[in-house]
Amino acid sequence: MVILASASPRRRELLSRLTGDFLVRPSCVNEVTGKVRPSAVAMDLARQKAEDVAAGFPHDLVLGCDTIVFCNGKILGKPEDAAKAREYLHMLCGNFHTVYSGVCLIKDGRKELGYALSRVKLRNMGDEEIEEYVRGGSPMDKAGAYGVQDGVVEKFTGEYENIMGLPLELISGMGLWKER
Repeated sequence: MVILASASPRRRELLSRLTGDFLVRPSCVNEVTGKVRPSAVAMDLARQKAEDVAAGFPHDLVLGCDTIVFCNGKILGKPEDAAKAREYLHMLCGNFHTVYSGVCLIKDGRKELGYALSRVKLRNMGDEEIEEYVRGGSPMDKAGAYGVQDGVVEKFTGEYENIMGLPLELISGMGLWKER
């Protein structure tokens, strides 16, 4: 059995493309890390989530994931309020940035970590459009305050699913996933 250590409806939807046999058990971690490099931050947070849930499912395959946005030397997670969402969107619009998703698989005490990255450019949006987008609520539960599925992306390289929050190509190629 696969255990998804996330409450994200997007991750649940994406994981169902790889397997229909999984349970959702969100982790209860604070998402704090001492890591600095974006890839290391994403993998460390994914590890924390997977370890938290694996404690209750030691013989199942537990999947932890964390997605961050990196722009101008700053790591952007989920915005804590509408003002922060507007700030993130102003920073990202018209500029390229990098989306990192860290993945951790744990089963029977064995652990496997990896990450995927995608380069993304949001289209230019004016103040009114940003305000309307933020007012709609979509940015509030997403790293970088946007969803690739929301029509705000101008172009990207890398895996679309990574930008959504669950890099399926990476996961399906990991050894513990193949062994399940």
